Order: sequence, then structure tokens, then C-alpha cells
Amino acid sequence: MEDIKIEIAEILEKAVDFKVSKEDILEKIEVPKDKQNGDFSYPCFNLAKILKNSPVSIANDIKDKIILNSKISKVEVVNGYLNFYLNSLDIASNVLKSILSENEKYGKMSIGNGENIIVEYSSPNIAKPFHLGHFRNTVLGSALYNMYNELGYNVIGINHLGDWGRQFGLLIEGYRRFSSEYDINNDPLGVLSDIYVRINKLAKEDENIMDIARDNFKKLEEGDSKLHEMWEFFREVSLKEYNRIYEILGCRFDSYNGEAFYSDKMDEVVEILDKKGVLVDSQGAKVVNVGDDIPPCIVLKSNGSTIYATRDLAAILYRVRTYDFTKCIYITATDQILHFRQIFEAAKHLIDEKYQKGLIHISYGMVRLKSGKMSTREGTVIYINDLIKEAIEKAKNIIISKNPNLEDIDTISKQIGVGALIFNYLKTSKIKDIVFDLDETLRFDGETGPYVQYTYVRSKSILEKAKFDRKNTDIDFSLLNTKQEIELIKALSRLPEIIKKAADEYEPAILTRYLVEVATLFSRFYNECSVLVEDEKLKNARCSLVYATSIVIKRGLKILGIECPEKM
Repeated sequence: MEDIKIEIAEILEKAVDFKVSKEDILEKIEVPKDKQNGDFSYPCFNLAKILKNSPVSIANDIKDKIILNSKISKVEVVNGYLNFYLNSLDIASNVLKSILSENEKYGKMSIGNGENIIVEYSSPNIAKPFHLGHFRNTVLGSALYNMYNELGYNVIGINHLGDWGRQFGLLIEGYRRFSSEYDINNDPLGVLSDIYVRINKLAKEDENIMDIARDNFKKLEEGDSKLHEMWEFFREVSLKEYNRIYEILGCRFDSYNGEAFYSDKMDEVVEILDKKGVLVDSQGAKVVNVGDDIPPCIVLKSNGSTIYATRDLAAILYRVRTYDFTKCIYITATDQILHFRQIFEAAKHLIDEKYQKGLIHISYGMVRLKSGKMSTREGTVIYINDLIKEAIEKAKNIIISKNPNLEDIDTISKQIGVGALIFNYLKTSKIKDIVFDLDETLRFDGETGPYVQYTYVRSKSILEKAKFDRKNTDIDFSLLNTKQEIELIKALSRLPEIIKKAADEYEPAILTRYLVEVATLFSRFYNECSVLVEDEKLKNARCSLVYATSIVIKRGLKILGIECPEKM
């Protein structure tokens, strides 16, 4: 109903005595939480300071000057809000016609105008298996990537791999010593992780091993061909395994430039900062002071070597020049908040103000098990590969118990199992911690992925039984006039604004909660309004509503990275 929202803004612009732009009005128009307060509201509190009057008086004055059109049935003033009630018959016709005609493009917008937005996400450390903690980062970034695409931006997904640093000097030494004891082709990341744990333990006991590791990394930085070949192997087997998981999760990346890519681009960063006089000595290290309330950003350590902060600054400079971005979004856990505050402040000395404003850090909460915090040392880490397998297997068992004769059960089990995991991670506000419970995640009722998927499958089943002709354009939408039908239609109309709101707030949970709301309203409609009725016109009208619901659910889930099974 974005068009109606714009019309309301135009009506208000004409009714307000003094100059307030349509754009300013449009920005403040909202959907009331309480459906009793209309379909759209305009708060008058921002006008109170300008007009030196109470918001209620201002709202009443504006109401008296409003000229309504056929799409708006009435306007009421409640506590300083102007509440607009839309003509239900007009809503049904416009909304459903729009959804049915646009179909898989419903909700797409062009407000991004092709501007570049970078989403840096997933970014695992190579030579280590994916675990439960990485999953949230990956699906959060993937959802934001998809949302910005829907809004008409040119989105660049970057997987900033942790593929550089002294730890690779240590891993190289461990691989030399222990690789003959393993079958690297069988679980390569598990093997490399095990080797790293072993060599790290030895290094703590013997300083000479750590000296060898430092020397290995020094030679790697200098371009030693044999060591570089070994490092390339670590990276190659890691990416092969990661891409297998990304394919399952529906993730897309346009660049895998990790820390190593910027190893030859850091000298320029140091030079620019030095020339600007902001690189200062601090106990032998070179730092940039970034404010009184946060520690300085270390650029060079006391031994002259760079750190990952230096590589992040080089990445920002490179991305400005390469992508000319509107936004560059970083997704990491909350423990990186300070790091990015330092980096963004230091970057002000490298890039123009318009790019500085586009640097965005999105943090997310911890993932915990029912038994407590995950710990590698205590063996309570859950690896993604194992988790996906278990989720698919449990989904399969549930499906078999409900529908043992279902065809293509393996594909459907995968769609439900993986979809349940993604939905579970995205339904909670990103900043909140998650307590992971696989059984709860796979429930077919409540706020879960399987519940929303089941609603889609049920809608397809209804349409099949009704033998609904989707090409039929002779539909009388005025027959859809019950409370349940109107509420569902209004909810369906909100998909475009929900996508935009979720992207603006970097919060996929807004979309997941919306899909649960749509599924709940659909269930209420289905229980109260018979679809398979003898009246052909009423049946077609209600089938069109069922079909529109299936389109919205499928679109919403796809944006989250979740597939819809056709049967369950």
C-alpha cells in the first residue's frame, strides 16, 4: 500500500498551513500497532514545537482541513495522532490485483537506484571448521544481501576470509610434522584444526617452535614459493568445504578477498597516515588516536609488523576506490564493537566524508546451548556440517511420521531442516543472545520456519483442490469483506514496507515476525471462511486471496534464504 501512503502524505501536505515537505510527512507516517487505530497514522508531536501548540490541537486543526478521497473512509484524532482508515473494498481490489500481477516480483523496489552496497559477512578463519557461532553471521549477512537486492541496490557480498597472520606459520610447521598421520581428503578442515591444536600446544611448551612459526610466516610474507603453495592448499580446501555449506544455505559472494589480499596494500595506508601527521609513537608502536573515550588504533606493532586493523584500513581504502559504495556493512559478533569504532575513526584520515558515513558495523549476540556457553576446550562446540545433517534427519523423521508416502522426501527434508535453522537464527533480534534448541527449532507450530512453510504448503493444497485458474482475471474482490479477509489482505499489502524497514534497521527479524503474522492470519481466515464453497464467484475471490498469501510467504522466505516445499 505504498501508493496509498504517498496519497496520504499528499493530502496532509495540502492540509498543513505551513511548509512541510511531502517527503518529511511520508517519512513519519507509520502503521499503528493496534489495528483499532486505523491503517496509517501521522504523529503531530514534531509539529508541536514549531506551532507552539499541543499535538492534539494541531491534529484536530489538520483534520478539519483534510479533503478525503474514495480510498480513505475516515480520519480520527487519538492522542496527537491522525489515524487514517482505508476503504476496505478498495484495499482488497488494489492489493490483490497488485500481488497477482507482480507475482514473484511483488515487493521489489527501485529506491536503491543501482547504488553500490557492500555486505561483508561470514568471513571465517580458513583451516577451521564452521561452528554454530559462524552460522548466525552467515545467515544474517545473506538475508541483508537479499533485502538490498530487493530494494534495487547493486549489492556486493564480500567474504573477508581470515587467511593471513602468524597462525599460518604455526600451521605450516604442524603440517610438516603431523600431516603423514592423517588422511587429509577425509574431513580436511577437521584434520587441519586438529594439527593446529597439536602444534599450538607444543609451541606453548617449546619457544623454539614459536620462533620457527614466526620465521615461517616471515618467509610466507616474503613470497617463499613452497610455503605459499602450502598456504594456497589450506585456503583451497577450506573454500571447497565452505562453498559446499554456502550452497546449502543459498549464500552468494562476489568476492573472497580476505586478509591476505591486502598484505601488499598496507604500506600506502601507513604512508598516508604518517604524511597527515596522525601516526604517533606509543610504547614503540605506531598508533592513531581516535578519541578520548576509546583506546588508540594500533597500526604498526613495536616490531614494525602490521595487524588485522591495518588490513581492515587497507580494505576500506580499496573498497572506496573499487566500488564507490553508498554503504559498506560489516557483520560481526558484539566483541568486535570496539575494534570497528577504532577502525572507522582512523579511516576518517583516509577517505572522504561521504564514505565515512557509509561505514556500518552490525553486531549480533552470542549463541548458547541449553547446557550453557559453547567451548572448544570442553568439546561443546557444534559444527555446522553436523548440525545441518542432524536437522535434515530429524525433519525427515517428522515428515515420515506425518506423511510416510510423500515423494521426494529427501529434498523436502532438506528444505525443512535447513529452513528451520535459518529461520530460528533470524527470528530473534540480532543483538539478543540465542539459546539454541534443535527440537524447538523444528516444531511445526509457533514462531518457526516449518510453521510458515507448512502454511505455504497448505495454501497450495487448497488451490489444487479448488482447481483454481490463476490466469482468471474476472474476480469480484468486493466479496472479500469479512474481518478475517480484510486483516489478511492488509497484512499482505505490507510486504514492500516490511522489506524496506528490515533493511533500514539491518534487522531480518522484522521480516520473520511478519511472516509468522501472515501465517497466523491465514490460519484464522481459513478456519473462519470456507474457501471450497459452491458459490463460484466467492470461491474464486477467496482462492485469489489464498494464492496471494502463497506468493507473499514464498517471497518472504526466499529473501531470508529459505526454500518452500510444494508438499509436506
